[in-house]
Amino acid sequence: MEQVVGSGVVRVATPNLWGRSGAWDERKAILIDGFRQLQPNIVALQEVVKTDGYDQVADLLGPEFRVAHHGGRSEDGTGAAIASRWPLGELLEADLRVTPRVDPANGWIGRVAAAEVLAPDPVGPLLFVHHKPSGQRGFERELQAVAAAPFVEELLGESGTHVVLAGDFDATPDSASVRFWQGRQSLSGASVCYRDAWESTHLGESGYT
Repeated sequence: MEQVVGSGVVRVATPNLWGRSGAWDERKAILIDGFRQLQPNIVALQEVVKTDGYDQVADLLGPEFRVAHHGGRSEDGTGAAIASRWPLGELLEADLRVTPRVDPANGWIGRVAAAEVLAPDPVGPLLFVHHKPSGQRGFERELQAVAAAPFVEELLGESGTHVVLAGDFDATPDSASVRFWQGRQSLSGASVCYRDAWESTHLGESGYT
């Protein structure tokens, strides 16, 4: 999707790759072709594999992208990552395992990561945030959203830097956690307001997921 940032436009993709499961060779070819057609500037990836001998992000996106892999990977190397055509600053993360029910075996789930993206003018530097809450049904996603929001605010300080928030939110648009991010519902006495990029650019259309 495209997001207007300042006086420029940023193209963002946020796919869940499902690792190398299923018909990987066929899926790989489709994904590579899709990325070439979409030409994203920044990509937030979930369920992406990184081991000592294999980097799925590099395999799909090639050398044009800088990649920052998140911490807390599962035993088979599955995790999350941020990839950017523009230089990336330091990757900063916060653990969102807010209750014992957040699966410790998948340490990449229940985390939020952020990196400065040194985009050129007219976009300029921005903070790219990759949020991955829990997938299980329950109130963890709400607690994780409330914990992630001040993490972002603390990174911003008084800078006024633009923020792009992406991820696999594992929730429908009418859920409390997503409504919280959109400024349509407060949680635990906290409130934020991020514009929905899809909603802003595709008025009245449902998203693909």
